[in-house]
Amino acid sequence: MKVAIIKYNAGNVQSVFYALERLGVSYLLTDDEAEIRSADKVILPGVGEAGTTMHSLRETGLDRVIPTLKQPFLGTCVGLQLMCRHSEEGDTDCMGIFDIAVKRFPARPGVKVPHVGWNTIFGYGTPLTHGLPENAYVYFVHSYYAELSPHTVAQTEYLVPFSAMLHRDNFYAAQFHTEISSEAGAKILGNFLRL
Repeated sequence: MKVAIIKYNAGNVQSVFYALERLGVSYLLTDDEAEIRSADKVILPGVGEAGTTMHSLRETGLDRVIPTLKQPFLGTCVGLQLMCRHSEEGDTDCMGIFDIAVKRFPARPGVKVPHVGWNTIFGYGTPLTHGLPENAYVYFVHSYYAELSPHTVAQTEYLVPFSAMLHRDNFYAAQFHTEISSEAGAKILGNFLRL
């Protein structure tokens, strides 16, 4: 199996590499369209800020390539947000795979933003959660969230209810970091790789 990890102007994506290595999967970090199109699976890791990341994808033309891919595709954290229509982070137009707005968490006295740490997900409706117990704990780090929509296949709540996972056709996305979400994250990533 060939897994392409999309290369862009990101922070540390080493944890994604380690997670795939633990699952015994080889991968390629690339921004080359031909290599991405020929991969069996594609992952858009989520480290960074929406505006900067979309700018990087536009520079390589990948903002136009990604929505046309036919193989299973997984975006995580900022990756999920960039697959939506628009993000309030930097007033950024995104790829529009999911017709969903990404909004900043509302301010509430005594509640910290960003949302950092372990939280449960529930309301599963995706093959990626097969074998996962209801209310599994996964690890989040984000200040922005995707609204609930018909594409929501797992949700959680922090200040407001929001989409923890999205799915449409061959496109899957997780707001949390699968690669550092312990057994639940490994199960989700493993299910994705078995699609």
